[in-house]
Amino acid sequence: MPAAKRPRRTPAVKRKPCPDCKRAGQVSESFQVGGRKKRDSADRQEALCLTCFGTGHAPE
Repeated sequence: MPAAKRPRRTPAVKRKPCPDCKRAGQVSESFQVGGRKKRDSADRQEALCLTCFGTGHAPE
């Protein structure tokens, strides 16, 4: 009895990294604090990359 053939695997598609987040999926942004007079804080916070929506790959 002949050996069963395995299905062939397709090669993985290499995608370019996102130019904004460099394949991390997140970017750091400054934010504003204060009640009436909004001022920028010196601290940074992590946010989802809006270019790739957190995947880390460049949009096609």
